Amino acid sequence: MSFDIVPATSDLWPRVGHVYGAREKNPDSCWCQRFRRHDAPDNRTALRREIEQTEVPVGLLALADGEVAGWTRVVPRASLPGIVENRALSKLLDDAALAWWVSCFVVRREHRGKGVGVALLRGGAEWAFQHGASSVDGHPVDVDALRGSSAPSAVFTGTVSMFLRAGFSEIGRTYPSRPVMRRLRFSDSTVAEPDS
Repeated sequence: MSFDIVPATSDLWPRVGHVYGAREKNPDSCWCQRFRRHDAPDNRTALRREIEQTEVPVGLLALADGEVAGWTRVVPRASLPGIVENRALSKLLDDAALAWWVSCFVVRREHRGKGVGVALLRGGAEWAFQHGASSVDGHPVDVDALRGSSAPSAVFTGTVSMFLRAGFSEIGRTYPSRPVMRRLRFSDSTVAEPDS
C-alpha cells in the first residue's frame, strides 16, 4: 500500500485530530507533547498552536486514499527539552546544532501493520534534510529485547525494525530494549526491504 506523506499544516488540523481515534475528544491525551513544555491549557491546544504558528510544520501526516492513516513529529532536537535534558540520552548524543529528532508515531488502528510507520519515518527524514538537518535520530523500542509483548501505546516512539527499514543505524542504547537510531544526511539510505 502506498501513502502520501504531507506536512501537517493548519488547514489539515481536523485530520491531525482524526488520527487519534477515540482520544481525539480528550484534550489532555498526549497529543504529541511528551517531550515538550508548553503553557497551553491542554495538550490538544498546544499542538494546534504549534501547527498554526510554526513556520516549518512540526509533523507529517500519512494519507491513504485521502484519509489520514498516521502522524509523526519530526523537529530539531534542540526544540525538545525532554530529549536534550535526558541524562541517559545525553551520554550518546552530541551537541550537533543541526540534528533533528523523530519523537513519536500515531497510526490509526485499521492501518497498523501496513507500513505506515516506515513511510512516515522515511518521509520524516527527507523532510528534516530538506530543512537543513545534518542527521535525524530517534529512540525506538527493540521489541525483541522485551520480556513479553508490548502494547501499541508502549511503542509510540517506533520500533527498531521500522528504523532499520527506513535506513537508520544504531548508535548506542540507553537500556537493553531502547536503542538510539540515526540516519545521516549524506549516508546511503537505500533499503531493499518492502514496506509491508
